[in-house]
Amino acid sequence: MQGKKVYISDRIFTGDDWLHGHAIVVEKGIIADIIPTSSLTGNTVTETYPDHILAPAFIDLQIYGAYDKLLATYPEPNSLIKLNEYCNKSGTAYCLPAVATNTKDVFYKCIDAVKDYWNNKGEGILGLHLEGPWINPERKGAHIESLIHLPSMKEAEELLNYGKGVIKMITLAPEICGKELIELILSHNIIISAGHSNATYKEAIESFANGITTVTHLYNTMSPFQHREPGLVGAAMDHTTVTASIIPDGHHVDFAAIRIAKRVMKERLFAITDAVTNTTEGYYQHISSGDKYEAAGVLSGSALTMRKALKNLVQYAGIEMGEALRMCSLYPARVMGLDNKLGRISKGYKAKLVVLDSELETAILPD
Repeated sequence: MQGKKVYISDRIFTGDDWLHGHAIVVEKGIIADIIPTSSLTGNTVTETYPDHILAPAFIDLQIYGAYDKLLATYPEPNSLIKLNEYCNKSGTAYCLPAVATNTKDVFYKCIDAVKDYWNNKGEGILGLHLEGPWINPERKGAHIESLIHLPSMKEAEELLNYGKGVIKMITLAPEICGKELIELILSHNIIISAGHSNATYKEAIESFANGITTVTHLYNTMSPFQHREPGLVGAAMDHTTVTASIIPDGHHVDFAAIRIAKRVMKERLFAITDAVTNTTEGYYQHISSGDKYEAAGVLSGSALTMRKALKNLVQYAGIEMGEALRMCSLYPARVMGLDNKLGRISKGYKAKLVVLDSELETAILPD
């Protein structure tokens, strides 16, 4: 991450626009300039990628593990090292590891693992996404019902204090979590996402007014859109600012449903992988089943990468390439409040770039 690098490709997607005949100048890991290639001097050393696209690297806000190391089962820095390596191979520079409904001990150990990873200068891990245990058992999906519960304020405060600076997002069911709990979580600068919820349309809209800003894996394990009760799905679509993640693997959501949601929500919809890994220990024993995972016969996670998510969005959901790229980079950055330094190719932004070939195979460029 030293010195000056100059990258050229046939097309550059900045996160806002498509550029042709331009070069990206990187100095000390930061984008110093984007200039016409015609202005480069003859002795400029460049890395050139003909017939490729240069774009902002991907950001995955919900992924559980990789290479047979589910974080909840192996809550240690090595699991995060493997997860970061796995993500990098598919063009993902940053991820938010998720831990599904679990014991207090597992949550605390996962928090410790992230702290240790950061203390050893590990990169790419944004923090933790706790999906549960404060969810509705009626919409538990593959979560362990015996571990789902409502917290006391004391329990919640102890967890939030222990995970200060590490817990970045919590998925909960707003209809069973009181306003006092919502306010407590928000006071720790944690993003709250509604999910695994049976909320009515009215309850969901009220929770958005109380500070919930996003929704976890739209359509899955939530009150559906119905003509007499629009549910959480309808509330998310009908709101003007609430965002929602979606899993574009063709198993969790039909691609037509993604296309419909995209037309309604536009830039408020972003992609996640929800990816798990083979696990035969612990509460969540994910078994590979084709290009998805199951636990006790129930769909429990995807086998997606962000590269594959991008390809599916374009090829099967019919989303324009630039917009699909935003769903995998700029919009997740915006959800995390990081769109002032990630998700765009612009002066002063971090030089986290992905190069894509005609088959959308990816690689992250060294910054």
